[in-house]
Amino acid sequence: MSNKTQIVGKSTKFQEVLRTVGLVAVTDVPVLISGETGTGKKLLAQNIHQQSHRKQRSLVSVNCAALPEEFAESMLFGNKESESNDKALGYIAKARSGTLFLDEISTLSQALQVKLLHFIETGEIQAVGDTTPRKYDVRIIVATNKNLIDEVAAGDFCADLFYRLNVIPVELPALKERQGDVVLLMEHFFRELVHEQHQTAPDFSKAALKQIVLYNWPGNIRELHNFCERMFILFSGKQVDVSNLPQEIRLFLSSSSENTSNQPFSLPASGIKLDEVEVDLMQQALQSARGNKSRAARLLGLTRDTFLYRLKKYSIEI
Repeated sequence: MSNKTQIVGKSTKFQEVLRTVGLVAVTDVPVLISGETGTGKKLLAQNIHQQSHRKQRSLVSVNCAALPEEFAESMLFGNKESESNDKALGYIAKARSGTLFLDEISTLSQALQVKLLHFIETGEIQAVGDTTPRKYDVRIIVATNKNLIDEVAAGDFCADLFYRLNVIPVELPALKERQGDVVLLMEHFFRELVHEQHQTAPDFSKAALKQIVLYNWPGNIRELHNFCERMFILFSGKQVDVSNLPQEIRLFLSSSSENTSNQPFSLPASGIKLDEVEVDLMQQALQSARGNKSRAARLLGLTRDTFLYRLKKYSIEI
């Protein structure tokens, strides 16, 4: 496998994310990556590390949800006994001069959130059982599939840590929002499978491909990757038609068509002025989000950067 993380996607929303990533990667500021499960947050963190001046150093990835509660502090910050054993160092110490990626950051306890905040602000940690703080140069990237603003409001996430992490937020769009990227990703996954398995990729009929593209992919890229593996194993070198697709994909369009009579928007016979509708929806989103631009953008299915651009475009004042 190449050391270079390959990022696949040409949709407008995804390209906006990559532009933001290109700007933030060359800095040392913390990065908060948000997005639904399966959208590729870990892959994006790897890409940020590989574009940074730390790329020759370690990228240490930690799934916070998998840390045993009783050992989480020692595993992250180390303990006095581990200081003389490099293999037993905490994750922060292991990532020295490199990058630490903390996935599912919202699952950390409040006490560890406060300790992490102290490290981000001072570069110092105090290992469990030790009285001497130690300094480490580590770049922090975190990821979450939760809305941390809501978590802060509920008292489940440290507000100060959120604001310290949210310097340059990066929000990955769901696959259903990345128009045109499904086929590109399928081609990428099948190339990898052909290279690994030395077999021929399946061929998809136009009807099957149309169904695949229109499916909403609730499991996002992870679900698409699993689908490609399944089709590769079952139909290597064969044609895949609609009848060969998994049930959830086959049934999606039929259930969607049944709901067309309940469409949330109907175009009046007299027509509309699209700009006026867009301005009105943006103002409604801001009102619902109480002026929070990130939340308002999510209500409209936009990235924060796109939402800010349109605010400026229409001279909408908050």
